[in-house]
Amino acid sequence: MFILIIGVAVGFTAHIAMLKLQRNSNATAYVERREGQTHYINPLLACDIADNVISEPELAPFKNKIEKYLNSGIDKRLSKKVSVYFRELNDGYWFSIGDTERYTPASLRKVPLMISLLKQAEKEGGLLDRRVKFDLANDYNLNQNIKPTQTLVFGNEYTIREMIYRMIVYSDNNAFTFLTKQVNPDQFEKVYSNLRLQNPRASNDDNFLSVQTYESFFRVLYNASYLSRDASDWALDILSKSEFRTGLVAGVPSNIAVSHKFGEKSDANDGTVQLHDCGIIYYPQHPYLLCVMTQGPNFESLDNVIAEISRIAFTEVDDQHSNHK
Repeated sequence: MFILIIGVAVGFTAHIAMLKLQRNSNATAYVERREGQTHYINPLLACDIADNVISEPELAPFKNKIEKYLNSGIDKRLSKKVSVYFRELNDGYWFSIGDTERYTPASLRKVPLMISLLKQAEKEGGLLDRRVKFDLANDYNLNQNIKPTQTLVFGNEYTIREMIYRMIVYSDNNAFTFLTKQVNPDQFEKVYSNLRLQNPRASNDDNFLSVQTYESFFRVLYNASYLSRDASDWALDILSKSEFRTGLVAGVPSNIAVSHKFGEKSDANDGTVQLHDCGIIYYPQHPYLLCVMTQGPNFESLDNVIAEISRIAFTEVDDQHSNHK
């Protein structure tokens, strides 16, 4: 447990140091020492502050281009609010827009539940291969606006691993609800507390999540700093198989892998909907994390906004790194 806390603390210490350096142009260079890209992960070995470090050029800031699109490129009737978080994972450049806005996580909660179960499996050998009978009396997919194409069959047996796969790839709410009954509550609490995030069970308001808090789940997977390397890589692998192929995915070429999770929510009280998509876009040698959370009158318009922001980010990364070659 002590080693776990130290590992997570290192990641957050690095993030705090990065925040300070981004605001102080006279600060010394921030260096992340990594093992090297392996499939979907690039394990973080150490975080150093070093003088006179020469590295390849970082991305030139392009936050203003996304802000310009948000301020003038979209009809304000189509999106009530939009928040964006971007980070180039290996080089450190990052920015956020609207990070004080709060949203309902909805299906985004499936990622921390997956992390909790994979962490629990490190202590409980055979947990992921344990077979369980699916016996939920209620169908929690009925209220989904974006429904899974494959669903669990009542009375059939599945392994916990299969349940996690279906929860992530098909965003199956029945798998999610069933797995909340399988996870150790203490382990679930630790995922949030160790990452210094608010547990949704402790909130009286569903709108509590920001882009700059949720991105942490993807960074600990990419860094392999919380789960084992194999577990981190498997989690990002199935996230790359998500059936949701619009949003972030629509903004990048089809040959670029995207490990991501979407969330959607309808509010019957005011008629608005929320649509979010957060994940890692695996641009060659320069993967980056992009998280977009939105609220507006309909899913189609919000989906288009997310796709356009993804396209702007990819174009900038591609243009700049192509010029550096």
